[in-house]
Amino acid sequence: MSTPITALLARGAGGLPPATPVDFARLRLPASPNTCLAAPPGAHPEAQISVPPLPVDAATAWPVLRGLGDGMPRVFRYGEWPERRQMQWVARSALMNYPDIVAAELVPGPAGAGLFLYSRSLFGWSDLGVNRKRVESWLAALDAALRRR
Repeated sequence: MSTPITALLARGAGGLPPATPVDFARLRLPASPNTCLAAPPGAHPEAQISVPPLPVDAATAWPVLRGLGDGMPRVFRYGEWPERRQMQWVARSALMNYPDIVAAELVPGPAGAGLFLYSRSLFGWSDLGVNRKRVESWLAALDAALRRR
């Protein structure tokens, strides 16, 4: 059984319930300020960051997105749904080992792939901007990886 204590004591994705895909069309952000959602322009009314179309189509971007968290400190794969082109990772804080969930999904678009990127804390009310900083850094990392391919 997963409890907050087991989630904090575990490593990687341990101690967390099984991952389930995020339905970005129905996603409603919580009242707490410990989340950040990036989405294609006009794709979600609560998005805090607008992501212009990627310079490639979704099929080309998918393998790059799948590997995005690999090698990042304290980031572990959590779930994958290739048919949706959606990935999830657990990102653990350095000091307290708090687990945050990062979900990303590629959607087809006329000018290139659209990207949803959502980072959320599982515990607490405020994250002091950690999830927004994470989303911004992951967007930059994806952009750099796509340019290298």
